[in-house]
Amino acid sequence: MLTLIGKRLLFAIPSLIGVVIVTFLLTRALPGDPAAYFAGPAATKEAVDQIRKKLGFDKPLIEQFVRYSNDLAHGDLGTSLTTGQPVAAELRNRLPASAELTLLGLVVSIVIAIPLGVLAATRPGSWIDHLCRVTTTAGVSLPVFFTGLVLVYVFYFRLGWAPAPLGRLDVFYSAPPTITGFYLIDTLIAHDFEAFRSALSQLILPAVTLAIFSLAPIARMTRASMLAVLASDFVRTARASGLSPGKVIVTYAFRNAMLPVITTLSMVFSFLLGANVLVEKVFAWPGIGSYAVEALIASDFAPVQGFVLTMAIMYVALNLLIDILYGVIDPRVRLEG
Repeated sequence: MLTLIGKRLLFAIPSLIGVVIVTFLLTRALPGDPAAYFAGPAATKEAVDQIRKKLGFDKPLIEQFVRYSNDLAHGDLGTSLTTGQPVAAELRNRLPASAELTLLGLVVSIVIAIPLGVLAATRPGSWIDHLCRVTTTAGVSLPVFFTGLVLVYVFYFRLGWAPAPLGRLDVFYSAPPTITGFYLIDTLIAHDFEAFRSALSQLILPAVTLAIFSLAPIARMTRASMLAVLASDFVRTARASGLSPGKVIVTYAFRNAMLPVITTLSMVFSFLLGANVLVEKVFAWPGIGSYAVEALIASDFAPVQGFVLTMAIMYVALNLLIDILYGVIDPRVRLEG
């Protein structure tokens, strides 16, 4: 298993280097001039050139890249021109908000999608099978920002059940002392149950939005994988041996059907990282997605590059976790490693 993990880490290094190079080139190819943006519309050409020289954008592209790579090697992601703060500090402060939202949305979708897929596979043609198909079709068809706007309109504007979509806490509550950065955990540690209720109520709609978006591929893959395993020879042998249907499904079928589902989870998580940007804008969520969008509008390169690099590292870490889960579920993976 350690050999397998070591190989995956070695393969991840070229990927991260490629992400750094591509992100640097793409940000430089974007329309807009940061120097002109920060100089203002009334600035003269000399003033714009002076700001460009101060920012280092007058240097050749290769020299800019060498300087950027050297800063990365020392853990420096640069400074945001918009806020004047170090990008690493901004991402560190905002990452828990995005992680809490993304993980809760993924957990909600798993809790709904996997049982739904299993029940649909064990009862083909039933009403729950049709419900699974309708749910997966709707989840794939609806854009995530549209789903979020509909939920806000129905549950906040029309029914008044949900709080205003304006961040992680209601305006009447203060943020808990930062321990993990996850408000649901930090409020419980601080025994501030009113703030916990407020943080949970603010999380429900954006998390449900992400869950609706992500449960479709999980439920569909669970159903297809369970159908394939239930039709296999070893499951028929287990049934012929007189084992109970529950034992056959849980012990034999479900575990063998989980490998494709785990692969789907890694892809779904990457989809959520992209969808999270739109959800954060709809719900005014102070995460790294909204931070990157604001920087992109202002042609602020450093936050965008830091955001993409952070997403790449998270994706590599997730794939490593998936490989470890493979080894836990299927011993053949450890032997191959």
